[in-house]
Amino acid sequence: MTRSAAGAVSAPVSSSPAGRGCGTEAHRLLARYLFAHTTVHRIWAGTEVGNIAEQKALETAGFTREGVTRGTGWRDGAWRDGVIYSLLRIDLTV
Repeated sequence: MTRSAAGAVSAPVSSSPAGRGCGTEAHRLLARYLFAHTTVHRIWAGTEVGNIAEQKALETAGFTREGVTRGTGWRDGAWRDGVIYSLLRIDLTV
């Protein structure tokens, strides 16, 4: 049997529900679903350094900030730094 090591999460939410916890809940529900229905051990998510709302949503959903990735994405004519977050299966049982 092969076990999945990691999976990436993407939960884009429009700006209209900003500040209402929709992003947090989307990340939380998606992570719980993946852990309940797959053998994935680690889920990771990334966002731009300047996206503070997304970072707060990930942290509130239980993700751990792992660090900054320099020049990881190209947007609006410039390279942007990113922030990587992760959630391990064991994090939900703590």
